[in-house]
Amino acid sequence: MKMLIFECREPSHKAFEMGLSAAILLVLAHAIANLLGGCICVWSKQQYLNATANRQLTVTFLIFSWIGFGVAFSLLIIGTLANSKSRESCGILNHHLLSIGGIMCFIHGLFTVPYYVSATATRREEKRQQINHEPTIGHT
Repeated sequence: MKMLIFECREPSHKAFEMGLSAAILLVLAHAIANLLGGCICVWSKQQYLNATANRQLTVTFLIFSWIGFGVAFSLLIIGTLANSKSRESCGILNHHLLSIGGIMCFIHGLFTVPYYVSATATRREEKRQQINHEPTIGHT
């Protein structure tokens, strides 16, 4: 039953399980990507502007992946809670929150994969720079 923006309907246990599974998988994917990508941090705007192109790209993808994670996780949790057994009363209309949350998970992936790739490239680039700038011991 619908009335303006309010809706009364029975929750779906299958949708609850799928929403909870999607939220857990999103958290795992985000955690793994951030652990493997490491911390490529920039502490100020000046440091960002002086950074290499790879580092700037890494930081940009990291920020967008966190934004995508926050939006996707929020939508999945709201959609999942709307389908929990304890919410058999009327509430604000929330059609398609789980499906939009799923789409946002893919968008999150579109930022997380390039983050990992650019973080790896940044680390290699910095390692090469350190090797090239360090003087060799024993040679004059």
